[in-house]
Amino acid sequence: MFHSFLSNNSTELPAKFTYPFCYKPNPLAVMAAEEVKDYLASQIQWKNELKHGKMFGVLVVKNQNNQLGYLAGFSGRIADSYHHSFFVPPIYDLKESSGFFLQEEKCISNLNEKIENLLSDKNYSSLKNNWQMLNDDFLRFLEESQNQLAYNKKCRDEKRSQSLSEEEKLHLIKESQFQKAQFKRDKQIWQNKLSELRTRLDEYETEITQLQNLRKQSSALLQQKIFEQFELFNAKGERKNLCQIFRDYGNLIPPGGAGECAAPKLLQYAYKNNLKPVCMAEFWWGESPVGVVRKHGCFYPSCTSKCGPILSFMLQGLEVEENPLSVAVSLEHQVKIIFEDDYILVLDKPQGMLSVPGKESLFSIFDFVNQRWKNLSGPLIVHRLDMATSGIILIAKDKISHQNLQAQFKNRLVKKTYIAILDGIVGEDEGTINLPLLPDFNNRPCQMVDFKSGKPANTSYKVLERGCDFTRMEFSPYTGRTHQLRVHAAHKLGLNHPIKGDLLYGNPADRLYLHAQSISFIHPKNGNRISFTSLPDF
Repeated sequence: MFHSFLSNNSTELPAKFTYPFCYKPNPLAVMAAEEVKDYLASQIQWKNELKHGKMFGVLVVKNQNNQLGYLAGFSGRIADSYHHSFFVPPIYDLKESSGFFLQEEKCISNLNEKIENLLSDKNYSSLKNNWQMLNDDFLRFLEESQNQLAYNKKCRDEKRSQSLSEEEKLHLIKESQFQKAQFKRDKQIWQNKLSELRTRLDEYETEITQLQNLRKQSSALLQQKIFEQFELFNAKGERKNLCQIFRDYGNLIPPGGAGECAAPKLLQYAYKNNLKPVCMAEFWWGESPVGVVRKHGCFYPSCTSKCGPILSFMLQGLEVEENPLSVAVSLEHQVKIIFEDDYILVLDKPQGMLSVPGKESLFSIFDFVNQRWKNLSGPLIVHRLDMATSGIILIAKDKISHQNLQAQFKNRLVKKTYIAILDGIVGEDEGTINLPLLPDFNNRPCQMVDFKSGKPANTSYKVLERGCDFTRMEFSPYTGRTHQLRVHAAHKLGLNHPIKGDLLYGNPADRLYLHAQSISFIHPKNGNRISFTSLPDF
C-alpha cells in the first residue's frame, strides 16, 4: 500500500497538513496524484466503469524509516469491490462474507420481494381497478341523483305557487319523502358495494404497509449497526465510530456512504500502520456528473456533508493549515471609494475580502463602511460579491435608498458586467447560458445545476480575447444566484471552462480571476440612471 515515488524529488515538505475543504495541492501531492493517474490510465479492465467518474485521493506520508512515499485511495467501490492491491482497504468492508451485512441485506431483500409480489398481484390490481371504477360510478350517481332531486323540488315549488287542494299538497309532500328515501336506499346500496371492495383491498394494503414499515425499521437498524462498525482513529490515537462522531458534531445522523470516501480511508490506513501524514489531495477521474462541476483530472476539496464531521475528528492531533477563506488579511487600505453622495456609496472591493461578516471574525465591506461612516442607518449592503471576487459593490446610506435599490435588483433594472479569465479556449464568440442553480447540500458552499428544483440563472457572455491557453471573457448576469458565473463557466453544459483560480470549480491560481467591472442603476433620489466602472488589475 505504501508507494515510493517513482522519480526523485527535492520538494520541501509542508510545515502543516492540508486543510482538506479548501486547498491548493502541495507539489508532493500533485506528484503522487500524477503517478496514480498514470496507474489508472493503464487499467484497461476498469476503463468503462471509470469513464463514468470517480473521486480518488492521495496521502503523502513518511514511514517508520523516515522514507517519503504516498498512499492511494478511492471513494466507494471499483468493480463491485473495496479491495484492490494498489489502493488502501476500506475502513469497514460491508461485503465480508462473515459479516452481518450480507445476512441483514438478504432479509431486507426478502421483504422487498414480498412487497413487490403483493404490489404486482393480479387480484390486488383487479381489486384496485374495480374499486376505482365503482367509486367513479358512485360519484356520477351522486351528482345525477342530486341534480334530479333539485329539479324535482323546483317543479314541486312551482306547483305550490299555484292554488292547490289539501290532497294535492299532501301528494307533493309524499312524493318528496319517497324520492329522498329512494335516494338514501340507492346510496346505501352503492356504499355497501364500495365497502365490500374496500375491505378486501385493505387486506392487501395493510399487509403491504406493515411490510414497508418493517423494511424501513430494518434498514434503519442495519444502517445504525453499519455506522457503529466504522471505528475511526485520529492522530492522537483516539477512536470513535461514525455515530459518535456525527453526534458530537451536532446531533447529526450520518448520511449514507459516510466513511467510504477516499480521504477517511487514507488517514485510517496511515494511523493504523504508523505512517505520518504529510499532505493530501483528491482528484476526479472520468466524466462529470450531470449536476455538479467535476473536471477529469482536476483536484477538488473534500465533501462537507459526509467528510466534514469525519475529517474534523480524524485530523485532531495533526497541525493543519488554516482555512484559506478564514485567514485574516489586512485589506482595509485596499478598498477604494469610487463615488459617494448623501444616499449611496460605490466601492471597489479587493479580492479576498468578505462583503458581509461571516462565521469567521474577518474584516468585511460592512465593517469598513460602519467604521468610516458611523452615523449611517439601514441595512447598508445592497448586494454581495464572493470573497474571492473583486470589483464594484453598491452601498445604501439609508433605509429608503436600500429599499429602492433592492427593488431595482429584484426587477432586473440593475445592469452589471464582470471580467473573467477562463482556463482554456472558449469556441463561441458570444451567447447566453441558462442553467438553473441549487445549493449542493452535500458539499456546501458549492452550487449545482438542477433542472427540476433549481432557481433560474441566466448569463450573457462575450469573448474579449483568446490566448494560447486562456479566454478573457465579459459576463453580464441577468440573475444574481450564488456562484452563478463560476458554475456557468465551469459546468459542462455551460462554457465547460472554469474561471482561473477557482478553488471550488476549477484549478488553483494566485487568485480568482473574476472582477465586477461595471454597474448601472437608477439613483434612488434623483431618478437618473448612473453608471460606474472599475477596471481589473489582470
